[in-house]
Amino acid sequence: MSTEETPGAGERESPWVFWRGVLITLGVALGVRQVLLEARYIPSGSMLPGLQIQDRLLVEKLTYRSRPPQRGEIVVFHAPHHFDPVLRAGREVGPLRCLVVNLPLINGIPGLQEPACDAYIKRVVAIPGDRVVINPRGQVQVNGQWIQEPYVASYCPVDELGMGPCRTLNAVVPPGHVLTLGDNRGNSWDGRFWPGGPFLPQSEIIGRAFWRFWPLGTAGPLRSSDPLRPAAAPAKARG
Repeated sequence: MSTEETPGAGERESPWVFWRGVLITLGVALGVRQVLLEARYIPSGSMLPGLQIQDRLLVEKLTYRSRPPQRGEIVVFHAPHHFDPVLRAGREVGPLRCLVVNLPLINGIPGLQEPACDAYIKRVVAIPGDRVVINPRGQVQVNGQWIQEPYVASYCPVDELGMGPCRTLNAVVPPGHVLTLGDNRGNSWDGRFWPGGPFLPQSEIIGRAFWRFWPLGTAGPLRSSDPLRPAAAPAKARG
């Protein structure tokens, strides 16, 4: 006959057992999110028409551990307020605060938002060593070639003189950096407008967006290809 006692029906499980399970589950979820994979949503129209507002994406964090970003890939990265020397002047935001304010039940609380803890999503158009030129319409020339960008449907408006609100660029991408632009070229706050410089440090990249899982009607892989292929020179700008 066994000497073990069977707990009575009225005995309750220790609260620690429950909270231990919660903490383990939360720890595993945060570990996966920090190291392997996380879900993100599109908060603005800077990547239209390919990515719609409120689209849900998966971002993987393994690819860039073995190779650098490539042209045409869609990347998620820390907001410019996290690395731009002008935007971050006088403010230091630690990783713990960003971890807390980005928790699902907390990030919607008014007053807790921190711009340096936000994430941006853009497309890589130039990599280290590329000579990149961007005209007033937002069209891009890399190493002397106008690149093909079938994902761009809206460029910057210009007047009869070819002038408009978007900034131009003529520079070489430095080592350890990339140039990222929004697909909605006429409505994207990207490297053309960052006050501290146009280039994104590769160390600020969170991961590569590779799959849209919502809405179901458009779910599937996010395709990317090197846009550095011969393309016709842009037509003369018109207002």
